[in-house]
Amino acid sequence: MYGMSGPYLIRGSVSLPEAELMWRFSRSSGPGGQHVNTSDSQVELRFDLARTEALPEVWKQRALERLAGRLTGGVLTVRASEHRSQWRNRETAAVRLAALLAEASAPPPKPRRPTRIPRGINERRLREKKQRSETKRGRSARDWG
Repeated sequence: MYGMSGPYLIRGSVSLPEAELMWRFSRSSGPGGQHVNTSDSQVELRFDLARTEALPEVWKQRALERLAGRLTGGVLTVRASEHRSQWRNRETAAVRLAALLAEASAPPPKPRRPTRIPRGINERRLREKKQRSETKRGRSARDWG
């Protein structure tokens, strides 16, 4: 039919190592015809993040920290059962895993440097405030007697 479109790039030249991916297939819930009860179209893809050699050490540490809540004994699991074909579910799972790892191993954003408000802007704001207060004071009824 159609082959897997690997290797799945994480970032740069780093990709998911086919040898370290563990696949499990099971019957998927959801739509299907007579064929649905006999085909194992749900895909579970497991990747041992703690023991992998494919990722640079820094990335690995970052990913382990950020995905800590999703890991089971250092293993990251992704499920896919949207499609009726096992192949498409395999594709979906692998792409999802690559995206997860890419996001989790990305370097932290640069810290924001606070910017100073220019003096002119602050002075203009205060001037306008004073003007507004004068306008409102001029409206008060006590001078109208």
